[in-house]
Amino acid sequence: MYHPFAWLTSIARVIAFMTCCALLGLYINYLAFTLLFGTVGLLSLHYWRLYRLNYWLWHSKKISPPTSRGIWSHVYQGIYGANLRNRNKRKTLGEIIKRFRQGSEALPDAALIINDCAEITWCNRLARIELGLQWPEDLGQKVYDCIDNEEFTTFYHSNRYERPIEIVSPINSNKVLEFRLVPYEDVQFMVLIRDVTRLTQIEKMRKDFVANVSHELKTPLTVINGYLEMIPENGDMSEPMMKKAISEMRSQSMRMQSLVEELLVLSRIEASTERVFEKIINVPQLLWQIQAESEALNRNRLHKIFFDISPDLYVYGIESELRSAFSNMIFNAIHYTPNKGVIEVRWSLQAGQAVFVVKDNGDGIAAEHIGRLTERFYRVDKARSRTTGGSGLGLSIVKHVLSHHNSHLVIRSTVGKGSAFSCRFSAELTCLMDQKTRNNYSL
Repeated sequence: MYHPFAWLTSIARVIAFMTCCALLGLYINYLAFTLLFGTVGLLSLHYWRLYRLNYWLWHSKKISPPTSRGIWSHVYQGIYGANLRNRNKRKTLGEIIKRFRQGSEALPDAALIINDCAEITWCNRLARIELGLQWPEDLGQKVYDCIDNEEFTTFYHSNRYERPIEIVSPINSNKVLEFRLVPYEDVQFMVLIRDVTRLTQIEKMRKDFVANVSHELKTPLTVINGYLEMIPENGDMSEPMMKKAISEMRSQSMRMQSLVEELLVLSRIEASTERVFEKIINVPQLLWQIQAESEALNRNRLHKIFFDISPDLYVYGIESELRSAFSNMIFNAIHYTPNKGVIEVRWSLQAGQAVFVVKDNGDGIAAEHIGRLTERFYRVDKARSRTTGGSGLGLSIVKHVLSHHNSHLVIRSTVGKGSAFSCRFSAELTCLMDQKTRNNYSL
């Protein structure tokens, strides 16, 4: 508390002390000596208190000030009060910044803030996911160096931001992003990035769907119609021929049903508007469920399937999509690996990123086919695909799921030695959970 008469009290004490020194000097006939001694004593006392003040301000870890009396106690209390006020202000400011960050992370769009020198001063988590930014390593980097797109660079330097532009994602060639620059505070800019891939794919999806379905359904429909034409109107047909016709028609109808279901799955994935960064997926539990299904599927193939799953490795994503991708990769290995083969499934952390690998010792795939494996309905061996019931859509589903999660499928294969299918999730989507956190999460 401030005392307005503290200085007067202090001056009065100094005058009283010096008067006592003068009277003592007159009494012993050493006036000059006693006045000098008293002055040196006062200076020494004040310098000692200055030393304590300096030590408290720069070296002491204590918040509360040293004990003192007189004017120095008021100085200490004044500094201590100012520190408390500043501390409360910093705490309030910290809470405001925390709320701002929480609000920015809740934005449905990626956002960057850049200064008048085009340097990135802040970005939210979705921007790091969509643009592949490393934070805080990219703090202060030029925005057009991080995005590295000639069209965006031209747009930025044009100083005409009335209309947004659409460019291909710098880290995912299958995504189209809309960039909008919003000036504020004269020299600052906010860059808003929105995923508009779905809008650009709708027409393409419609055309592809019609073309692919009409092509793939032509063969089973021809088979079914052929047998129906062979059956007389009165149904009088030999029993062996009737059994064969019914068996073939049932097989082709099941193939059509499977084909339509996979096409619908693929269409849902392509048209999905879910955001991959909102939900944490328990991938180990998901893979354990797929393991049980793969063992049932493998009952007649007699493969040795080994699962190496990291129990504390989760990712942000969409569970239904990841389940489709992982199961397709594992089931493909079971279908196309010769009987009694070896299949390895690994889910592990590598360099801070979650990695999923399916490896087999099957026949392998020739190099000229690898680049086209994720195309719809592409088959390396059409005869074998019909035998195994393959539709040619499995790896296409995997490709679109991984693209939605800013990842891609890596295929390595050697003819006669086997194949390895793998994918890697960015560090922003990777989530490690210890035992306690896993228990709380499962609850």
